[in-house]
Amino acid sequence: MKKIALLAIIAFTALSTSALAQKSNKKSMKKVLFVVTSNDKLGNTGEKTGFWSEEFAAPYYELLDQGVEITIASPLGGQPPIDPKSADPSSATEDTKRFDADKVLQEKLKHTLKLSSVNQKDYDAVFYPGGHGPLWDLVEDRNSIALIEAFYTHKKPVAFVCHAPAVLKNVKVDGQYLVKGKKITGFTNEEEEAVGLTKVVPFLLEDALASNGGIFSKGPNWAPYAVEDGLLITGQNPASSKLVAGKLLQKLK
Repeated sequence: MKKIALLAIIAFTALSTSALAQKSNKKSMKKVLFVVTSNDKLGNTGEKTGFWSEEFAAPYYELLDQGVEITIASPLGGQPPIDPKSADPSSATEDTKRFDADKVLQEKLKHTLKLSSVNQKDYDAVFYPGGHGPLWDLVEDRNSIALIEAFYTHKKPVAFVCHAPAVLKNVKVDGQYLVKGKKITGFTNEEEEAVGLTKVVPFLLEDALASNGGIFSKGPNWAPYAVEDGLLITGQNPASSKLVAGKLLQKLK
């Protein structure tokens, strides 16, 4: 009888230890909020836009594979638009192929949270993938502006790639533009000219951030390039997505 009781105690202790370990692991798991555009109109061209799939997929899997929990939000909630050009087979990468085949993620994207419902206190960092879509909604979105400010003032990393740094255009901290005096990069004037959209976009990202006091730097067109300045991480173009994710991972450790 004593032996049975002892075994029962050992089993209970093991279960309790396992439950506590799982609870501890869940508590220690880093959480990152991804914010994507809800805009699918490329200005007045009649063409479609949205977020660029590689700029979403590469960082998503880079973080996910390291045990980071990811939540996705957008201004309108629900299914965000994907730039059709980024879904073209000629733009495919291993990450976008994985993205296309990932039924769990595709279902998750159908149910993005409404941006107005999220709070920085629930996450350890925020990441914005680009695409031209954000230029028309997230740049002016009050919830996005307030969210970035909240992450930054609570000493949490804020990361952006390609056109996404444009959403910093109206973000201020203590009355000053967040980018003022900060090293920053993003989709360059030359790259915008190369894709023929200089006259379509509402403003040129490079000019706008430099005008707000950002110390803008860049690498060769289409080459991976990312810069980090304290909590602020930015990447130049789609090829820079993994660089940004890697820098963000280092910040989270």
